[in-house]
Amino acid sequence: MSLTAGIVGLPNVGKSTLFNAITKANAFAANFPFATIEPNVGVVEVKDERLDKIVEIIKPRSVVPTSFSFTDIAGLVKGASKGEGLGNQFLSHIRDVDAICEVVRCFDDANIIHVDGKVDPISDIEVINLELVLADLEVVEKRLPKIEKKALLKVDSESVFEYQILKKLQEAFVNGKPARLVELTAEEKVYIKNYQFLTMKPLLYVANVGEEDIVTGNDYVKMVEEYAKKEGSKVVMISAKIEEELGMLDPEDRDVFLEDLGVKESGLDKLVREAYALLGLCTFFTAGEKECRAWTFKKGMLAPQCAGIIHSDFEKGFIKAETYSYDDLMEYKSPLKVKEAGRVRLEGKDYVVQDGDIMLFRFNV
Repeated sequence: MSLTAGIVGLPNVGKSTLFNAITKANAFAANFPFATIEPNVGVVEVKDERLDKIVEIIKPRSVVPTSFSFTDIAGLVKGASKGEGLGNQFLSHIRDVDAICEVVRCFDDANIIHVDGKVDPISDIEVINLELVLADLEVVEKRLPKIEKKALLKVDSESVFEYQILKKLQEAFVNGKPARLVELTAEEKVYIKNYQFLTMKPLLYVANVGEEDIVTGNDYVKMVEEYAKKEGSKVVMISAKIEEELGMLDPEDRDVFLEDLGVKESGLDKLVREAYALLGLCTFFTAGEKECRAWTFKKGMLAPQCAGIIHSDFEKGFIKAETYSYDDLMEYKSPLKVKEAGRVRLEGKDYVVQDGDIMLFRFNV
C-alpha cells in the first residue's frame, strides 16, 4: 500500500534533520528558512518483532519487512495560506499526504535561528494549524457560491446535502476549528473526501528536544502534550539530532548508544509506530521457506483486498486464504504443528483480515 505521512513545521524546527534520520536520505538541512523547497520522499522499514520471531521458526532464504513513506515538506510560515514564503506550493504538498506529523521545536539553542525570534511551541502549533484551517476555508468559500442558489431553491437533494456540510465546515473554520474535530456522519465524511481538506487529515505532534531532555522531557513538551490532549491528538518526543547520529551507527553500536542515553527505544521507532497506527494500518504476513514478508493493510480490509496488495491477479482470481495467527505459530512452533492442531482456517471473500494473520492465498486466473 502506498501511504505517506508528511513532516511539517515552521522553518528550523528540525524537520529535515528528522527526515535524514528516518530515511538516511541526507535531505539538505541548513540553518535558514526554506532549505527544503521540493518535498523529499523517503521510505523507512517498520520494525516488527513478530517478523523476527517468524523468521526464527521458518528460516527462510529472504526476509522483507513492511515499509512506510515519509515526505519532508518545506517550512510553513504565517501567511502561507495567502502565499507567504512558498505557501501555496507547500500546502499543495501537504494535500497529497495521508497524515501529518507536525514537528514542534522544544529545545533552546541560540545558534539555531527561530523564525519568530523565540521558542514558543504553542505559538508554532497555532500558526501552522491556523494556516491549514485558512487554506481549507478558502476551498469552502470558493465552492459555496457555486451551489448556494440550487441548494436554497432545493433544485436537487445532492446540492442541499453538500451545502449543509460546507456551511457546517465554514462555521468551524471561521472559528479556527479543524475539520477532523467537526462532528460529521460517516456519509458526510465520505462525501467530502474528494475535497482533501488539510485539517481532516489525522495529525501527530512530534516534540523535538535536545539530548539533555531525551529521557525526562521538559516544560515545552508538557505544553505540547496538554495542547494535544485537548484535541485528542498524540505526541511523540524525539531528539532529531540524536536520531540522525543513531542512523549512522551499526545495530550493535546503536543499542549501546541508546543504553548510554538511558533510552529503551529510539524516538524514530516510536514515531513510525505511531504514524502507522494513526492511519489505521495493520500487518499480515506471508511465510515460507523461500521468503517471509510483512505486508501493510488498512484495518477492516477483506481477504481479497489484502491478496491484491501482493498482486492484482491474487485479488481477481481469489478463491480462499489459508490462514493462521501469529500467536498460534508461537504456541506450536511450526506451521505443520499449527495445522495438526486444527488451527489453520480456510477463509473466504468476506473474511476481515486481522493484524498478525499469516496467510497463503489460493487463486486462479
